[in-house]
Amino acid sequence: MKSKLLLALLTVTLAGTAIAQVKTEDAIKYRQSGYGFMAWNMARIKANVEGQYNKEEVIKAANAIQAIANSGMGALYPQGSDKGTGWEATRVKPEFFTNKEGVTKVAMAFNKEANEMAKVAATGDAAAVGAQLGKLGGTCKGCHDDFKAKK
Repeated sequence: MKSKLLLALLTVTLAGTAIAQVKTEDAIKYRQSGYGFMAWNMARIKANVEGQYNKEEVIKAANAIQAIANSGMGALYPQGSDKGTGWEATRVKPEFFTNKEGVTKVAMAFNKEANEMAKVAATGDAAAVGAQLGKLGGTCKGCHDDFKAKK
């Protein structure tokens, strides 16, 4: 039991150290990559809902979104990363760092709907997947409206 606890503490410590050493530009790049990958998977789900429905493809896409949503991407928003460039200039608004209650609210809503998307995708019900995709997309819009600057 003590060895498991020690291993867990060591893992958390090393993970925290690794996150603390990420350069701001890299953090911006990683989060932009994550959101781009999620957008591609949402487009895959949408294409299936609007066209020839393939349950397995929808499940893969939904699981990818769920994994990223639960990966701890909040760590990729170090203080000051409202300025800088990853793959492109960041568009996160400074309010992201001052409105913790608002950020928590949109992040929790997104995680909830991403987890639900994976559950709904597993049913194979195209209409239910389409409805859930709308809910998931709504959480993206909610965050973008408040915390992402327009181009």
